[in-house]
Amino acid sequence: MTTHFYSHPVCLSHEPGPHHPESPDRLKAVMQVLANSEFDGLVRFEAPETTPDVIALMHDSGYVDHILASVPANGYAQLDPDTILSPGSGEAALRAVGGICQAVDDVISGQADNAFCALRPPGHHAEHAQAMGFCLFNNIAIAAKHAQVSHGLDKIAVIDFDVHHGNGTQHMFDADASLFYGSSHQFPAYPGTGAASETGVGNIVNVPLSPGSGSEPFRAAYTDVILPALREFNPDLLLISAGFDAHIQDPLCQLNVTTADFAWISEELLAAADTCCDGRLVSTLEGGYDLEALAESVAVHVGEMMAE
Repeated sequence: MTTHFYSHPVCLSHEPGPHHPESPDRLKAVMQVLANSEFDGLVRFEAPETTPDVIALMHDSGYVDHILASVPANGYAQLDPDTILSPGSGEAALRAVGGICQAVDDVISGQADNAFCALRPPGHHAEHAQAMGFCLFNNIAIAAKHAQVSHGLDKIAVIDFDVHHGNGTQHMFDADASLFYGSSHQFPAYPGTGAASETGVGNIVNVPLSPGSGSEPFRAAYTDVILPALREFNPDLLLISAGFDAHIQDPLCQLNVTTADFAWISEELLAAADTCCDGRLVSTLEGGYDLEALAESVAVHVGEMMAE
């Protein structure tokens, strides 16, 4: 298998401030584990910058301009209590979108079988015209629309196993039957969305899980609900919002998922992609705030992608 890998040093320059959980150390931990010899087969690229018109495929163009104009020359600019800009945030956000869109291009063109993007800031909480939850632009939703607009693909699916519900992705998809969103997440938890009754136009599948659930309910959410719905949707491309904050060691939530569970769901999603869309799969980093657990989880996730 050929697995492409996208990141960029400027993503370390997005600095939300001291003690913020979404710190540059997260990306450093990922890069360190992926420097191990077992990942020598990764084909590595620096993420290119996108342009505002690409971001405007899913965001209000005035909002895009506002975010980029709000990047401070020094110090910090606070968009909400959790979402903070520093001087490097603008370029980092442009490359976070540009990297996943280029990964989509690579997979659709056949240059890669699949791809993993280690980029920040993350994206799945970003709404059409609102930054929130550490997110500026909704990287994965933009990539889904890019696949349709630039490559003529019909149906795109996003699976989100971050411990927090991807409210932004859901809201961007929920009126468009050509876009599928499936999510497992802790409930109650931030941002408070993601009830099982939220089904869009039949294209949204949410499985909220109680704190302390652990492995068995997490796996059942996919085996019994999300994976069958994904296969029925039968996408032309599968995208993954790969958040690893459901891990038992993570400080922000209490879902108690293990590293082995992340290996399992990675294998299951790769198999679904093989069935539905010739294996075409792109994964991008969302949450994960215990550095050791994050590194271990990314390692098994990318390892499964390379072994597929």
